[in-house]
Amino acid sequence: MRGALVHRVWQPRTDSLAPRRFRRPCEYAAFIPDAIDDAAFRLPVELAADLADAEAALQRLQYPDDRLLEPLTRLLMRSESVASSRIEGIQLDARALARAEARRRIGRRVGSRAREVIGNVEAMQVAIGRAAAVERLGRRELLDIHEVLMRGHLQTAGQLRTVQNWIGGNDYTPCGADFVPPPPEQVPALIENLCEFCNSDQTPPLFQAAVAHAQFGTIHPFDDGNGRTGRALIHILLRRRGLAPRVTPPVSVALSHARDAYIRGLNAYREDDLEEWLGTLAVAVLSSVALAERYRTSVAELAAEWRQRLRDHTNPRSDAAAWIILDQLPAYPVLNRADAAEFSGRSLPAVDQGLRQLEAAGVLVPIHDQPPSRRSWEPSGLLDLIIRLDSQPTIGHRVGLVP
Repeated sequence: MRGALVHRVWQPRTDSLAPRRFRRPCEYAAFIPDAIDDAAFRLPVELAADLADAEAALQRLQYPDDRLLEPLTRLLMRSESVASSRIEGIQLDARALARAEARRRIGRRVGSRAREVIGNVEAMQVAIGRAAAVERLGRRELLDIHEVLMRGHLQTAGQLRTVQNWIGGNDYTPCGADFVPPPPEQVPALIENLCEFCNSDQTPPLFQAAVAHAQFGTIHPFDDGNGRTGRALIHILLRRRGLAPRVTPPVSVALSHARDAYIRGLNAYREDDLEEWLGTLAVAVLSSVALAERYRTSVAELAAEWRQRLRDHTNPRSDAAAWIILDQLPAYPVLNRADAAEFSGRSLPAVDQGLRQLEAAGVLVPIHDQPPSRRSWEPSGLLDLIIRLDSQPTIGHRVGLVP
């Protein structure tokens, strides 16, 4: 990415508690990227073909004719959000997260780490829902995503930064940092230009998503949460351009398994080498499609096992609540009574009967550390499946397509 370095002098705060060597003024250089121009990019034929292959794979993923589409979509979006948090070093055990989500849905308190990861899930819902649906994407949509993501964790959630930030180095001064984004006064105009680029249809969709994500990361418009918001932007554009109108590919899962290549690609973009980053994202998208297909196959097999268990045990009527609940289980790694009542639309007595039948058949496993009035269940084998699939190396990483 072409741009200019501007040299500034850092003035430490007089009340700083930093070590003495960081309390002195020092010089640093902040990078101001050029505005994005559709016509400024030219791609080698082979790389353009790789991007086209990835786009075709995304489109094939979108139209499965099966009853699992809706719960599978929710499951994949959750995996995407969790992996996006993991890239930033925000780790939470899958089982602990699922239980925290279930507690939160019935109004119970959860820990700060769980709230942060759940915030990413909710921010993704805003991204592929409201932000992807507006006629023209603007600053407001990006601020809304960031506000949901960082609510309760950052005083400036939903606001562009007004101070200088930086990547790497130390916590006290940008002098010696690995990268210093644009000064804060440059951020609003750069974000407006980015949104204009995102609203254009003059470049291929995946190319547009790649450039927009890298430019967003270069601008680094927020005090924190830039990586997660920037990865949500990829999905906004994939949905707006028609590549992923229904199924969210877990691109961040692939990127989390190739984190070094991901960082190298973004750094290469800032050094005016777009090709490395485009190649990395193309492979990540292909890997994410392969993972989504493994999810579909594995979840379908598990659901078939659940149905057989229920038939063998009580075989309720075809319109019984138990069957309705069973079909939605892939979307709920932990299920509570309120969830089942809401999505099934059945009366509470019918829901309770369905839950009892599923538990008796071994489809639902009760969580015994919950009070009886707020009892929750794990669908048998689902969390183990999620943990196994998300922890496997992606195709690109395994065969060496990603360095």
